[in-house]
Amino acid sequence: MNDFVAGLLRLLLRAVVLAMGVVLFLSLLAAVMVLALVWALRAGWARLTGRPVTPWVMRMDPRAGFDTVFRSTQRWSGGARSPAAPADAGEAPAARRGGILPGAAEVTDVEAREVR
Repeated sequence: MNDFVAGLLRLLLRAVVLAMGVVLFLSLLAAVMVLALVWALRAGWARLTGRPVTPWVMRMDPRAGFDTVFRSTQRWSGGARSPAAPADAGEAPAARRGGILPGAAEVTDVEAREVR
C-alpha cells in the first residue's frame, strides 16, 4: 500500500511540475507574441504613413556606467582637489569623505594606539 501511495504522490508531483512548466512557457510565448504584434503594427503604420521603419534600440552606452563609477572614485578620493574648493589652511572640504574632518585635532577623549 505504501508503494502505491508513494507512486501516486510521485506521479502527482510530476504532473504539477509539468503543468507549471507549461504555464510558464505559454505565458512567455504570449508575451513574445504581444511584443511581435506591437512591433508589426508599428512597422505597418510606419510603412502606411511613408516613414522609415526604425528598429527598437536600447539607448545605453556600456561605457557610461564605467565613466560614472570612475568619476565617482575621483570625486571621493582625497588626492585631487576641485578648482572650486577653497584652499583654507590645509583643511579638506567637509564634503570630501577621504579627507580629514574639520576639528579632528581637537578630539581628546580618544587615545591613539598602534595599528597591527
